Amino acid sequence: MSQYNDQFSAVLSRLVKTIDERKGAEPGSSYTASLFAGGVEKCAKKFGEESFELALAAASGDKSHTAEEAADVLYHYLVLLGVSGVDLDDVGQILAKREGMSGHEEKASRLK
Repeated sequence: MSQYNDQFSAVLSRLVKTIDERKGAEPGSSYTASLFAGGVEKCAKKFGEESFELALAAASGDKSHTAEEAADVLYHYLVLLGVSGVDLDDVGQILAKREGMSGHEEKASRLK
């Protein structure tokens, strides 16, 4: 996997800002606004569909298609967080706490 870079970070930041700006917009004005209008259930369903499409693309071995589907998943993930009232910084804090911890260790810590 390539190194996370400044360009990706900048694109992600702009996407988060755009999604946030469209939260209260008229549903007919943008796809993002129409997702928010559908509520958490609609956004969760769409995220699930896109995740499944990503899994199928990855299993096919088609890197270009996998990257396209991964972009869709990231977008729908951010919309789902937004409609759920979860800030991306909150997710980042949780990841930072888990950094350096093995997956087995982290999972065991959640069971306590």
